[in-house]
Amino acid sequence: MIELQPGALREMHWHPNADEWQYYISGQAEMSVFLAESTVVTEQFNAGDVGYVPMGAGHYIKNTGDTVCKILIGFNSGTYQSIDLSEWLAGNPKDVVVTNFGLKDGEIAKFPTEKIFIQPKI
Repeated sequence: MIELQPGALREMHWHPNADEWQYYISGQAEMSVFLAESTVVTEQFNAGDVGYVPMGAGHYIKNTGDTVCKILIGFNSGTYQSIDLSEWLAGNPKDVVVTNFGLKDGEIAKFPTEKIFIQPKI
């Protein structure tokens, strides 16, 4: 189970070995799932809703409400694996990141160099 404070964002990530199912216990959230061929699906969730992310699809979850959002998450693999975007950016050679994002000279310096978790400033 994860808990997201109001305004918090579970960083974009993907699971290379499992599909993900979510049951929204409380609160409100937005989830975007990034699929093949530049397809993005964004949905709004409330308590009692169920979400799904296919294996390997990048996705994030953002608390869009005023209360804590609690989400029960399950996978169809007994081994948890997750690759966070900041972890991917930090773990790849700079030229690979520059090429994938079409960056200009110096822009790579603005990218994270270690895994991060995005939370609102309180």
